[in-house]
Amino acid sequence: MTRRYDVVVVGGGHNGLVAAAYLARAGKSVLVLERLAKAGGAAVSETPFPGVAARLSRYSYLVSLLPAEIVADLGLRVSLRSRPVSSYTPVRRDGRAGGLLVEREPGPATEASFRALTGSDTEFARWTAWYDALAAMARALAPTMLEPLPTRARVRSLVAGAAGERLWHQVFEAPIGQAIEETFADDVVRGVVATDALIGTHTSLRSETLLANRCFLYHLVGDGTGEWRVPVGGMGTVTAELVRVAQEAGATIRTGATVTAVSADGVDAEIRYVAGEAEHTVAAATVLAGVAPAVLDRLRGRAADAPRGAQLKINVLLDRLPRLRSGVDPRQAFAGTHHLDESYSELENAYQASVSGRIPDPLPGETYCHTLTDESIVDGAAHTLTLFGLHLPADLFTQDNDGLRDTLVRRYLTGLDRHLLDPIEDCVATDADGRPCVEARTPLDLERELAMPGGHIFHGDLAWPWADNDDSNDPWGVATDTANVLLCGSGARRGGGVSGIGGHNAAMALLRPPTGS
Repeated sequence: MTRRYDVVVVGGGHNGLVAAAYLARAGKSVLVLERLAKAGGAAVSETPFPGVAARLSRYSYLVSLLPAEIVADLGLRVSLRSRPVSSYTPVRRDGRAGGLLVEREPGPATEASFRALTGSDTEFARWTAWYDALAAMARALAPTMLEPLPTRARVRSLVAGAAGERLWHQVFEAPIGQAIEETFADDVVRGVVATDALIGTHTSLRSETLLANRCFLYHLVGDGTGEWRVPVGGMGTVTAELVRVAQEAGATIRTGATVTAVSADGVDAEIRYVAGEAEHTVAAATVLAGVAPAVLDRLRGRAADAPRGAQLKINVLLDRLPRLRSGVDPRQAFAGTHHLDESYSELENAYQASVSGRIPDPLPGETYCHTLTDESIVDGAAHTLTLFGLHLPADLFTQDNDGLRDTLVRRYLTGLDRHLLDPIEDCVATDADGRPCVEARTPLDLERELAMPGGHIFHGDLAWPWADNDDSNDPWGVATDTANVLLCGSGARRGGGVSGIGGHNAAMALLRPPTGS
């Protein structure tokens, strides 16, 4: 007899685990099927270097969008620690090395850094006013992320009421590049603002599609503060807690289980999967898809247009932090987001090169040294250094993925060296076999390892956080064209990032359906 569950979750990433925990706590019978040997998806910690006890947050690095409400609801024992510095951007002008420092809470040091870079106090005043307005927007919108989808009119009312009509227009109606150009004059300052519109998104800052605007919004609205924090113990501690609470609530999590087919008619569903060498079939009233929509389409026997990611991830282990030519303390320079070749013009030029099929030169990217916030993930005095490279679309890697990956790693490290007194190569730790502790992941690597189509870290283009029309049949932003198949991953509306929002909202679609449904 085929085993039947109330809910089968396809994909054991963090969103799928969130959904499983909520549903199991509500008394539903839940089965989670995960292809990999452990649950967590992209939100995991790994020890990739032989003989080195360093637990890297290998794919997803930081947490911003995870609401405190989900943490409290599920009783998650996680600690998210603030970084002391928001960002540091090394700058060479007139033959001199300098940089722009932005503290987590900008104060006199940040003001002085702006003045040294721009020659006046005007840019810092504009920065303060702009981010004060964005903070008001975030506080107004964050609570709606765990509610049924609001209308566009309601979102406009909330934003305009909190931050003014001008900010509404800048973020939601005109290309974000226009707002950045109108607000700031310095190319480096503009670039620091602009990166939040491009992480995980391949587009022009001036595009009328407003795709950059949507990316910018999600990077700024997280839990009402927009702050990107470090999970103590590494990203794997977050998903380990989700596994714990889901299992304690009664959910069954089966790893090493590759789903091969999903069929559903709106009332019943059948899910086939392979575990080991055996094929299995289970039935369910509802299927939740934590996988990308394109993967779900394939499992349902449908044609799928896969999205294409556009980033390179590099993970490095250091014996020591390198000194910088600017003279800034490296514990300050690397404590937050360390920008490389990410001025506004460099970002836009890199995009234009990449859409023409060329490798950007210089290569824009940013590094994060999590061990300056949380030393628990390494032993001894070692540091992790992770790098996120922008505007490197998957298509660039199709001819020679391995060769281009190696070339880009060398070029990024060379680009970093331009700002260092100590060559980064001299600071890289070695593993038990004497090899440098450096690894990288292209979009094609992410597709192969995580079943993430095209290596797109958001599973596709981010959507506005409102219903498409006032009488939407998809109140939680998780529906497909079949009533008992719902999205619960990053591909859900309001999904993307390590948030759990997609999982929460899929669970609520079952537990709190609209009146009369």
